[in-house]
Amino acid sequence: MAKTEPLKTASVLAFERKLDPSDALFSAGSWDDRDHGSQWPAVTVREKSVRGTISNRLKDRDQNNTAKLDADIQQPNLQTVDVATLPSDADTLRVRFTLRVLGGAGAPSACNNADYQQKLQTTVKQYVEQIGFAELASRYAVNLASGRFLWRNRVGAEQVEVLVSPLAQGQPGPAWGFDALSFSLRNFDVPQPAEAKLQALAKVIEQGLSGSDYVLLDVIAYARLGDGQEAYPSQELILDKGDKKGQKSKTLYTVANVAAIHSQKIGNALRTIDTWYPDDEGANLGPIAVEPYGSVTSQGKAYRQPKHKADFYNLLDNWVLHDKPPAKVGDQHYVIATLVRGGVFGASDKD
Repeated sequence: MAKTEPLKTASVLAFERKLDPSDALFSAGSWDDRDHGSQWPAVTVREKSVRGTISNRLKDRDQNNTAKLDADIQQPNLQTVDVATLPSDADTLRVRFTLRVLGGAGAPSACNNADYQQKLQTTVKQYVEQIGFAELASRYAVNLASGRFLWRNRVGAEQVEVLVSPLAQGQPGPAWGFDALSFSLRNFDVPQPAEAKLQALAKVIEQGLSGSDYVLLDVIAYARLGDGQEAYPSQELILDKGDKKGQKSKTLYTVANVAAIHSQKIGNALRTIDTWYPDDEGANLGPIAVEPYGSVTSQGKAYRQPKHKADFYNLLDNWVLHDKPPAKVGDQHYVIATLVRGGVFGASDKD
């Protein structure tokens, strides 16, 4: 009798993202005129030249060199930066994007091992049948309702309203309206007045993830910042810096001259749902973005270390290859959420 080869992870294994946001474009107007928000003028980006002061930390050898510090301070720190602001007669920022919710979370877009693909899809199917997408959908819905995707534009805003409506044949349906500031970004508790609307939104997202319905959402946020206040689009990463002399020190993202937030940054905010990561140090971060190693780049730390067997690859391999589902239901949610996130997860042929 031929010996059966043990199942191995495919060396080519890729998944498309199932939460697919567009870029978020900025416009501005008056808070009391939100009913006409679609007609508001776009927020543009302009250059500004500033004269800064020397404020970086001194090297140890220069700590007591008063003459050198005085000489450095006399040298102007000239900078050209991009800036985006509301008009002087507009107090509210309008941010709009669309979000497609796709099914087939367990179906890879590329896989070179048919046996592995079949076992993976069977595993995900069991999760859907036994647990379902309700918890993930609810958390994604809370991140929409809370305006987490506004990032710095949410900080210090006097009022923030989020409107989410399903789009069918390009026409928006009835919108669910949320007071974003009534939600906490530290947990997924839902304020009592918003429970029914949040459940309805979560149900639609769940239907999209399960593939039972076509889901395209129109998302609009109004943040009351104050007349003429600065808004915060995404900042561009300039890879080819070449000659730094005369270059801008900050370049903001625009779409056809309209200030905008990258779709990747919107997606990062929506998948910030992982509260199941090990937290032995008691950092109490609240939710972090779903990443294979639980990485938080702002802290330079990964909260799902392979040595703790808490990372995506260890959890997935035990589940699919060895029929050992993660002991904690939260880790099962995390694994499926990583598949929803998408990415390239193949195993290397080399050790």
